[in-house]
Amino acid sequence: MNRRHFVATAAAISAAFNFARPSRAATHSAEARLRELGIVLPEAPGPAAVYVPFRRTGQLVFIAGQIPPADAGIPTVGKVGAELTVEQGYAAARLVGLRILAQLRNACDGDLDRVVQALQIRGFVNCSADFTAQPAVINGVSELLREVFGNSGLAARAALGTNSLPLNAAVEVESIFEIRQ
Repeated sequence: MNRRHFVATAAAISAAFNFARPSRAATHSAEARLRELGIVLPEAPGPAAVYVPFRRTGQLVFIAGQIPPADAGIPTVGKVGAELTVEQGYAAARLVGLRILAQLRNACDGDLDRVVQALQIRGFVNCSADFTAQPAVINGVSELLREVFGNSGLAARAALGTNSLPLNAAVEVESIFEIRQ
């Protein structure tokens, strides 16, 4: 068996195995999963301008663009592909994911177990003009949501590059979730 065929076969088996397993959300609550992961959510930040941090309508929660904290102890400010590496951008995006979860918890009256699924994530990466790895950076958010909500945390997604973001943040992400009433 050549290497290409082996890799394709292994990928197919892996996909089938993962597809057959129940989602993490089906077997664990989101709140219990946060505890298992040792994640303590930060305080949800208030708006930095004239907007609301989230808006609920029916079973949908729209979360305003979140940026990473500038005082996180890791680089979260600057252009990815210039001052920051892809790995640093990913870490900044993961911090944004924590802020999204904090806003979502507030929107769910303190109970993340009301979340049915992530619907959309729109991630913006402050990057150099020649940077093309925006998806790898925004994976920081996507993978966190999958860790917490299982396959229900995977959302339709865009990963976009931009020439600047508020406060020179490396990443900004807005999101939409479906929740139980």
